[in-house]
Amino acid sequence: MAGGVMPRAGRGGTGRVRRAPRRAMSEINVTPFVDVMLVLLIVFMIAAPLLTVGVPLELPKTAASALPTEDEAPLTISLTAEGAVMIQDTEVPMADLVVKLRAIAAERASDKVFLRADGSIPYNTVMEVMGALNAGGFGNIGLVTDVGGPTLTGE
Repeated sequence: MAGGVMPRAGRGGTGRVRRAPRRAMSEINVTPFVDVMLVLLIVFMIAAPLLTVGVPLELPKTAASALPTEDEAPLTISLTAEGAVMIQDTEVPMADLVVKLRAIAAERASDKVFLRADGSIPYNTVMEVMGALNAGGFGNIGLVTDVGGPTLTGE
């Protein structure tokens, strides 16, 4: 009896199976890309309405164009249909408005403020708030309206 080694089964006696060489895949799998895009679309659709000021108003319509934006977000004052005065999202009594505006003006670099008033508010109330804004240190007042109103040219 010889003490030799028996070759394993397979080609060449090495015991390893040779595979065909791998080719580069020429197709791109877009399924993960589409999945990520759909998730991002849903996230932005949910987040976009939350970025606006949360006081619901029925703004008057006008044909004026939008004001240019700046680096610092302007302060927004809103007058609701019920007559409440809101600084951003916080309700402020009319008697405390000038004091609060002076404190805010001391902290801000810009004197720009946007005034949003419901269309049903009397003109007198809007002018009172504009006077309070001026007394509070805000001289650059922009009146916010919705687009699509009548023009003076009758178009």
